[in-house]
Amino acid sequence: MSQSNEVNGTNGGSAGDGATPPSLNILTQYIKDLSFESPNAPAILRSQARGPAINIGVNVGANQIEGSQNEFDVRLTLNAKAGEGAEMLFHVELEYGGVFRLENFPQEHLLPLLFIECPRLLFPFARQVVADVTRNGGFPPLMIDPIDFAKLFQQRMAEERARQQVQTA
Repeated sequence: MSQSNEVNGTNGGSAGDGATPPSLNILTQYIKDLSFESPNAPAILRSQARGPAINIGVNVGANQIEGSQNEFDVRLTLNAKAGEGAEMLFHVELEYGGVFRLENFPQEHLLPLLFIECPRLLFPFARQVVADVTRNGGFPPLMIDPIDFAKLFQQRMAEERARQQVQTA
């Protein structure tokens, strides 16, 4: 699957001055790891009197592809648990990745692109995988709400700065 999203910015030059505009391309998308468990099935499927507590975890990772200057592997990890202990309905873990080509972007724009824009492009596909696997597991499809990747990135940067301050003190 290949998709192209052109992103133009003033720092990358304009078409009029002969500079190549910045571009972001999705080269491929893939499921790296998928796990679905329903430890109390089939009994739990019959005794659902009320909606369970659902906990969702999100993580984003990015690495440069070895041997490439401008290709990056971005992975979105979603972890969802419905219920607890003997009342556990299901636990689903998904690591969904994409290979992105980022060309002609200023260096200071790479981290926000890799940790905000790339996961934002991957999220709808990962969300659909989670919905399908929970539905196929005998439950209503789990439709994860949209995620604010910019906020997650800002929190991660703040944590990193705090960690560096503690180490230097």
